[in-house]
Amino acid sequence: MTAVPTPALERVVRRAATRAEESPRCDLCAAPLAERHRHLVDQERADLMCACRACALLFSREAAGRGHYRLVPEQRRRLGGAEPGELGVPVGLAFFVRRPDGSVEAHYPSPLGATRWDVADDVWARLAAESPELGALQPDVQALLVNTARGARERWIVPIDDCYRLVALVRRTWTGLSGGDRVWPAIEGFFAELAGRAPGAASVDSGRDDRGGNQR
Repeated sequence: MTAVPTPALERVVRRAATRAEESPRCDLCAAPLAERHRHLVDQERADLMCACRACALLFSREAAGRGHYRLVPEQRRRLGGAEPGELGVPVGLAFFVRRPDGSVEAHYPSPLGATRWDVADDVWARLAAESPELGALQPDVQALLVNTARGARERWIVPIDDCYRLVALVRRTWTGLSGGDRVWPAIEGFFAELAGRAPGAASVDSGRDDRGGNQR
């Protein structure tokens, strides 16, 4: 299986890094943004856009985007289920995005950015049949985020912007060949904050030692 780069994801990560040094503005109307704000996916350009409260409310109705823009949901849910190896990804930290045509892409964060695999249709179909949460994954705007690196056991349904922030975090903190002493504590902190943003989220894999990352 060959890894291919993801230019759209790289563009989003670069924009996020640039905006961290600027006063953020809505990509639709240029209004000033609060530190925490919603995002839209531009499905035609495979891009992530920052949205002010008024624009987010406008696109909260599915028909408003006319198949072009989709509002990224805010819900996060911890769950059990597939590990990266079952989905054909030989790493412990990855996220999986369903596309409108039903295909699924696997991405993993790396010090060079993001890398992508195509997940076999039959593998995803089998796992989705076993897990209703995967079958209900919203195309382009939600992801299955999995972390089994260094003994972690994290499986989440998250907004896609959480995954983009994780890519930026790994790229910013990784040093040397193995990541150095900053990246792994940063990843652990990401998942701890993720759990904090999902109050009352109950694991459907209660027999496992799931530990709980963040929204911009």
